Amino acid sequence: MQQATKEELIYTIICAIPEGKVASYGQVAKLAGYPNNSRLVGRLLKVMPEGSNIPWHRVVNSQGKISFPEGSNKHLEQRQKLLSEGVTFNKTKINMRLHQWD
Repeated sequence: MQQATKEELIYTIICAIPEGKVASYGQVAKLAGYPNNSRLVGRLLKVMPEGSNIPWHRVVNSQGKISFPEGSNKHLEQRQKLLSEGVTFNKTKINMRLHQWD
């Protein structure tokens, strides 16, 4: 049996984040078995295939903020997707105590 690649493991972890929850880039990397590889998670999300059903919007930075520039189309899209799942914001920050996946 072939072992999953680093990329497959990371995408699998992201797919496991339940609706209404978020995970940080570092948390995803750690759960995939690659601690200290949060930048890799960000890079993989950036090159994700168009039309993918991976819930990329559930990955945020460790401060509970969306990493896209505020006001950009991607920032607004991610915020809207999270709001539609019941994730709450205090201005620009997500309440990680309430919404962080564990």
